[in-house]
Amino acid sequence: MIKSIFDFLFATVIIFCLIPFWIIMIIAPTFTIFKQTRIGQFGKPFTIYKIRTMHSGKVTSVGKFLRKFKIDELPQLFNIIKGDMSFVGPRPDIPGYYDKLEGSDRQVLKLKPGLTSLAAIKYVNEEALLKRQKDAKQYNDDVIFPDKLQMNLDYCSKKSLTYDLYIVGLTLKGIFVKNKISI
Repeated sequence: MIKSIFDFLFATVIIFCLIPFWIIMIIAPTFTIFKQTRIGQFGKPFTIYKIRTMHSGKVTSVGKFLRKFKIDELPQLFNIIKGDMSFVGPRPDIPGYYDKLEGSDRQVLKLKPGLTSLAAIKYVNEEALLKRQKDAKQYNDDVIFPDKLQMNLDYCSKKSLTYDLYIVGLTLKGIFVKNKISI
């Protein structure tokens, strides 16, 4: 309950602070919202919001910038307010992965998907990693997804507001330090 209240209040504050960004989003024709079905808590599908970074199957130059600083993920603050997501939890995947889990692995579905997680931090360069593989789908299915699943199952037993704040801190450090931004 505390986590849900924290998520709602924190997302509301951030959305309010980003009003100039939302105005630019509305005005600039370059920015459009991308919607996609993802698997949420209890295996229930939901619509995730992101800023479109690809056109004609290629990431645009603006899209590269948005992805580098995770700006394309900001519309997911509205998913948090709707209650579909949390700040910390397993990144929501497309149908065919989490919804197909069996046995004790389904424990991960008790969690709301999140903007960030330890698995998301570890696989921040997942796209580049997959491009280097002969068979990207097989590598994802055999290596990356099982590792992410195990990390998310570990999170199930450790989750707390303090642990979430730690993960958010690691995420921000990864974004700002990796990209050499001072705040």
